[in-house]
Amino acid sequence: MAGQKGRDILLKISDGGGGYVTLAGIRASRIQLSAALVDATSADSPEAWRELLAGAGAKTAKVTGRGVFKDAASDARMRAVFFAGEAPDWQFILPDFGTLAGAFQVSELSWSGEYDGEAEFSVTLESAGLVSFEAMP
Repeated sequence: MAGQKGRDILLKISDGGGGYVTLAGIRASRIQLSAALVDATSADSPEAWRELLAGAGAKTAKVTGRGVFKDAASDARMRAVFFAGEAPDWQFILPDFGTLAGAFQVSELSWSGEYDGEAEFSVTLESAGLVSFEAMP
């Protein structure tokens, strides 16, 4: 697989009516998938090696990103979701790779900017339910 442009990653949020609104192209991002481990080691474990209980730990997804809002409406939607404490559906489009989708809650939101540049936002999203991944064909 050839290298991909990070600038093509898209962040989309549910519009509440069955569609999605593109918030931004992300300039810097990270998607982290985690699964907690459940230690099932006992006195009967072979040679005292740790044993893990497969599939028993909680799974989480965390998405962090930094970018520029597409427009005032997308900025307003992000703020409204944050202040209401909602966990709407989100999509993270990774070109030539796939789409990560599910309910996420905004855990951190900040804005910054240089006096001679555009205003940027930073966001951290934490999974709040089932997360799916659909590979690109």
